[in-house]
Amino acid sequence: MTDQSKLVLSDVKEGAELPPITMPITLHRLVMEAGANRDFSFIHHDKDVAKSTGAPDVYANTFFLMGLFERQLREWIGVAGKIKKIGPMQMMTFNCVGDVLQLTGKVVGVAEDGTISIEQVIESERGVTTKAQAKVQLS
Repeated sequence: MTDQSKLVLSDVKEGAELPPITMPITLHRLVMEAGANRDFSFIHHDKDVAKSTGAPDVYANTFFLMGLFERQLREWIGVAGKIKKIGPMQMMTFNCVGDVLQLTGKVVGVAEDGTISIEQVIESERGVTTKAQAKVQLS
C-alpha cells in the first residue's frame, strides 16, 4: 500500500468490501506451507492418506487459511494497521490441490473506538469453504 492510497478510518463504512484475493492451490504450495509450520500430517501432502479420510485430495491446513485471511487484512490496512483478532474461523469443507480459492471480505461494523469488524469468506468450486471474523484498527 502506498502513502497516496493509505486507508483512513473516515473512509471506512459498513458494507465496504476488501480487495479480493485469488489463490490457486498447488501441492507445492501446501507442502511448503505445511513444512514451514512443521505440520507433517500426511493429509496435507499424501493424496492416498487424504482420500482415506474422506477428502477429495490433499488439503490446506489451518495455518494456510489463517495466513490467507491475515494477508487480505494486511494488504487492506497496511503495515501500520493493527490486526487485533482473527477468529472465530469455521472450516466448512476442504480446500484441495487444484482448487482456485477466492477470498472476499466485508466491513460489518465500525466501533466508536475505531475498531473495524470484518467478515471474510473463502470460496472454491465447492462453494463457501471457510469463514472468519476479524477485528482491525488503522494507524
